[in-house]
Amino acid sequence: MARPGPASQAKRQRELAKKQKRKEKAERRAQRKEQKALKADQPQDPDVDPDIADIVPGPQEPII
Repeated sequence: MARPGPASQAKRQRELAKKQKRKEKAERRAQRKEQKALKADQPQDPDVDPDIADIVPGPQEPII
């Protein structure tokens, strides 16, 4: 009778890695959804553009 070889072990490892990655991705999605909900609850000033609200004007750090 044949025994499962390394190919089936490797497949199991790939499947477990995929499962773990899906779990982590679902956690990130849930966290992002929660952050969006918290951000939406904050009152916004109608005179401030939300795209540039967090930008601090001033000299920039050198690239190099």
